[in-house]
Amino acid sequence: MFQLDLKSRKSIYEQVTDNLKELIMTGTLASGEKLPSVRELSKTITVNPNTVQKAYRELERQGYIYTTSGVGTFVADVSQITADAHSLELAKAALDDAFKQLLFLGLSYDEAREIAGEIMEQRRLSDD
Repeated sequence: MFQLDLKSRKSIYEQVTDNLKELIMTGTLASGEKLPSVRELSKTITVNPNTVQKAYRELERQGYIYTTSGVGTFVADVSQITADAHSLELAKAALDDAFKQLLFLGLSYDEAREIAGEIMEQRRLSDD
């Protein structure tokens, strides 16, 4: 279910957040599905409960999940999730850097665009 890399430059909480986002956006976790409690998930992935709590808070702030007091935490309707402006700008910058790297390798603009298109198609197929 989760892939945590202890050698990653990303914090464990960010990795938990990213893993849950991927499961939600790919439909592995369906809208309305109940998530494990903080304590259950922390035991399952062997991380501190505070780390999971921080990830849940961030996901709730971003609209990926919601909490109902006394009932639990649930996956939000993905069609209602909107991109965080700052995160969107970071993603655009990362794409721009990656595209530049292809051009710096000596590829033409069209060759680089074709590679980007292939990657996007592979991602789309793997998410279906």
